[in-house]
Amino acid sequence: MLATKADVCCRCQGGNNAGHSVHVDGAEYAFHLLPSGIVNPDCVAVIGNGVVVHLPQMFHELETNEKNGLCDMKDRLVISDRCHIVFDFHQQMDGLRESGRGQKSIGTTKKGIGPAYSSKATRNGLRICDLMGDFAHFSEKFRNLVDQYRTIPDLEVDVAAELAKYKELRERVRPLVRETVSYLHKFLEAGDKMILVEGAQSTILDIDFGLYPYVTSSNCSIGGVCTGLGIPPHVIGDVVGVVKAYLTRVGAGGFPTELDDEMGKLLLDRGHEYGVTTGRPRRCGWLDLIMLSYSNMINGFTGLAVTKLDIGDIAQLVKVGVAYHLDGEKVETFPASDDDLKRLEVEYLTLPGWKTNTEDVRKWEDLPKNAQRYIEVIRDKLRVPVRWIGVGKDRNSMIEIP
Repeated sequence: MLATKADVCCRCQGGNNAGHSVHVDGAEYAFHLLPSGIVNPDCVAVIGNGVVVHLPQMFHELETNEKNGLCDMKDRLVISDRCHIVFDFHQQMDGLRESGRGQKSIGTTKKGIGPAYSSKATRNGLRICDLMGDFAHFSEKFRNLVDQYRTIPDLEVDVAAELAKYKELRERVRPLVRETVSYLHKFLEAGDKMILVEGAQSTILDIDFGLYPYVTSSNCSIGGVCTGLGIPPHVIGDVVGVVKAYLTRVGAGGFPTELDDEMGKLLLDRGHEYGVTTGRPRRCGWLDLIMLSYSNMINGFTGLAVTKLDIGDIAQLVKVGVAYHLDGEKVETFPASDDDLKRLEVEYLTLPGWKTNTEDVRKWEDLPKNAQRYIEVIRDKLRVPVRWIGVGKDRNSMIEIP
C-alpha cells in the first residue's frame, strides 16, 4: 500500500527466509527475497548490501510472479554488488544443524541464511562483486570456502557442478547488479523521491534484541536499515510498526501470551496463519503490549499499522497482555532470557468483543465501538498513533486514520 507512492522500495537484511503474501486487485503474489513494492510498476526494487541472496531461488521467484502477471520486474530490480551469496551447501548445513539439535531446534527455515551470515562474519564468504569479477578467482575462493566445511558429516558438495551453475548465473544476474550506496544517495539528494524500506522479520527475531537463540541472523530492527543499505540515520523519516491485532510466531522459544485452546485454533484458522516460506502453522496468542513497547523503544515508531482486526470479529472477549510478573515481582520490559520468558505470568486487560463483521468497514467512525476501544488501548499504552487498521487481505481493506 505504501509502495504505491514510493519511487524506491528496498530490502536491507535477511534473505529468502522471509515470506510476504501480497494481494492486489484480486491477484496474489508471494515474495521471499524481492521487495514487495515491486508490484508498483513505477517503483524500483533494491536488494541492499545487508541481504544474503540465493540466486537460483531469486530467479525462480521472479519467474513465478511473472507467470502471475507481474511484468518488467527485471527492468526495475537492482541488487547490491556487496550482497553475500547463499550457496546450496549453506542450505544443506542449515538443515543438518537443525536436525542435529533434536528437541532444542530453533525453528529455522533451512534456507541457509544463518550459515551464509556465518561465512560473512568469519570473512570467508563470497559476494556478488566476487561473482562479477574474475571467475578463476571466484572459483578459488569458492573451493576454499567449501574446504572450511569438509569436516561436517553428510555434507556433500559437487564443486565442479556448482561452479558451472554459477558461471551461467553470473551472466543472468549481471544486468541487475549495481553499487547501491551511491545509487540510493542519488535518490536522497534529489529531495523529492520517496524511499520505502521493507522489514523482513520482527524485532523479536533480531539477532541482538530478539529472543536469542530463537532469532534470525540479521538486524531486522531499525539499525539494519542503516547498515544494510548505507543510509545515514538522520535521513530516516517515518518508522511504521506493523503488528497484527493478535500475536503469531513461527519456530520455538517462549511465548507468554500463547493460546493452546479453541481461541488459538480460531486465530490460526480464521487468520490462515501458515508460513508463506515453510507452510508451517504459526503459533497464535493474545497481543502482548510489553513486547510491543520493547519494540517501540528500539525502533522509535512514528505510527502503527494494526492488521487483521477482522480475524477477531467473532470473539466474545479479547485480551491484551499489559504486564509481566516473575517470581512475584513485576518485570518492566521484555526479558533477555528465554528461561525467564517461559516462567512469566502475564497480567491481562480483558475487553468486550465487537461481534460484528468489519471486513467492509473503510472509515474509523464506522468501526464498532468495542473495536475502536481495542485500538485505543494499543494507542494509549504505547503512546504511538495508530495510522492504519487492516480488516482484510486486499490493499483496499485498510482503514486510514488521518
